Formats: sequence, C-alpha cells, structure tokens
Amino acid sequence: MQRALYGEGGFYRRGERPAAHFRTSVHASPRFAEAVARLLAQVDAALGHPPRLDLVDVGAGCGELLVRVLQAARPDLAERLAPVAVELAPRPAELPERIGWRAALPDAVTGLIIANEWLDNIPLDVVELTPEGPRLVLVDPATGAERLGPPPAEEDLAWLERWWPLTNPGDRAEIGRPRCTAWSDVLTRLRAGLAVAIDYSHTRRDRPAHGTLTGYRDGRVVPPVPDGSCDITAHVALDACAAAGVRAGAAATALTTQRRALRALGLTGARPPIRLAHQDPRGYVLALRRAGEEAELIDPAGLGGFGWLAQARRIPLPEPLAECATA
Repeated sequence: MQRALYGEGGFYRRGERPAAHFRTSVHASPRFAEAVARLLAQVDAALGHPPRLDLVDVGAGCGELLVRVLQAARPDLAERLAPVAVELAPRPAELPERIGWRAALPDAVTGLIIANEWLDNIPLDVVELTPEGPRLVLVDPATGAERLGPPPAEEDLAWLERWWPLTNPGDRAEIGRPRCTAWSDVLTRLRAGLAVAIDYSHTRRDRPAHGTLTGYRDGRVVPPVPDGSCDITAHVALDACAAAGVRAGAAATALTTQRRALRALGLTGARPPIRLAHQDPRGYVLALRRAGEEAELIDPAGLGGFGWLAQARRIPLPEPLAECATA
C-alpha cells in the first residue's frame, strides 16, 4: 500500500488529481469551505486574534479547500491567515502564491489543522483471524492475489486487542496503529488551536467484520490491487485516533458525524419558502441551489455520514463542536 500510493510511480506521486477519482466534500460544494471558515473564525477568537493564524490542510489534493476558505473568510481574518497545503503531489501551477506548499507537516502550528480524507490513505496492514490466531494478509502487487502470512508484530496485536478484537475465523481487521501515530504527530505539532480529522470511519462498537479496504479509479470502485493504478483506502478507527490525540496533548475532544458538525456550523439544507419564488425568482433559484448543496453535505447516507474528530490544545472546543459531540 505504501509503494502503491507514495512510492516511485505511485498513485499520489505521479500527480493524480483526487477529484478525477472520487468526490469529497470540498469538491461537492463551496458551502463546506464556508463552514470551515466559520470554524476558523471561532478558533481565531479563542486564540485572541493573533497577528498570524495558521491554516494547515493535510492531504490537500490540489489546494481547493484553502482557496475557498480564503474567499469565504472575513477580510480582517484573511489578511492574517497563513495557509499551508501539505501534499506529496507537485504544486499545481494555478494555486495562488500566498498558499504555502510542502510535503511534510510544519513543526509548529497555531490555528486550525484540517485533515479531510487524509487518514484513510495512511497505509496499514490487514489481518485475518485463523484457528491459530491473527495472520497478516499478504498480496501480490501485480495481480491482487492474497495469501496468509506470519502473525502481526506484538504492538499491532496489542492494538487489535484494544481496538478491533476479532471473534470468528475468517474475520478481518485493518490495523489502524499507523493512523494513530500519524494523528498523534499532528497533535504534537499543534501548539495551540484545533485539529480536525474528517473521514469514513467506524468505532469499536461497529467495526465491520470483513474490513473496508477499497480501490477507486475514475469515480468507480475497483479491486484494491496495490499496483499504483488506483487509490487504495480503508475507513478510519477514529476512536483509536482520538485516544492517541489525548496522549499527544489534546485537552478536549469531540467525536461526531459530519451531519451534526455541519448543521451546528450553520448548514441546514432547509428549502427556501415558496413565496420567495414569486417575490424574487432569481433569489429563490440561488437559495434552492444552496439548500441542495447543503443537503448533500449533511446526507447521513453519504457525506454527512463521515466521522469528525476534533481535538483542541490550549483553547476550549469551539461551541458548535462541543454541543454536537457524541464522545
């Protein structure tokens, strides 16, 4: 998975544009960036309106989220904003110069870190339970053919026992320890502010019995063959990442859904009143379009079903996230 996504000639190393292969909240509507801008304003206020406010987008794709947040942010906040995209792919030529571009996280961040559909691309191992215990699933990178290998490392067995215990032979799990380590690194670099991970996710009470490993190419689900020709992703154990964030210094945590988070940030999907169609037909059409875009972002069967993990350091959780938190 590491070589297929990030190695020489890997899917993300060769400059693939994510929007060509799968639809994210950023691509679905600028309303998502507007909600992030509202959240950013609350982080700014909690930090006392510092002269420089960091906004870091981890796994930034082509940088669309940063561009849209700059457009949506209040002018006084936008002037102080230091936007940085963290991405392994080459910098897009059309990206505004004021947006930084780097391959690794900054050493220190004061502000807001957003990781939208990043953790699901952190490579991991798959295990299958056998009568002799868990065994690693090995895969031929050319054909996708699988066979069982040795037991996982002791630290991975400990992670499985704590976060994804297997019950029946044939059950599979995806060892999320690398994602926990990656998220812990994010929190370690956050000096003050908020870090938010948004992803397909599950918690211990609803782990899928056979895992979630999936491939995407050209907008279609394909077998997750690790040959570099497709995106390979697996849902994230966000509850385990939350615990890692606490160990790394997070003082407050919210674990909820995108539907609840975006509704708390002002996206309701409510249709405009029909009388507006007679009073202001153009305004009605625009409001109806906005309602449709918001509805897609908060649809519990689609993007609204994503998990949101928000963790704060040296500030309280912004009130909307604190109110909608489920854990």
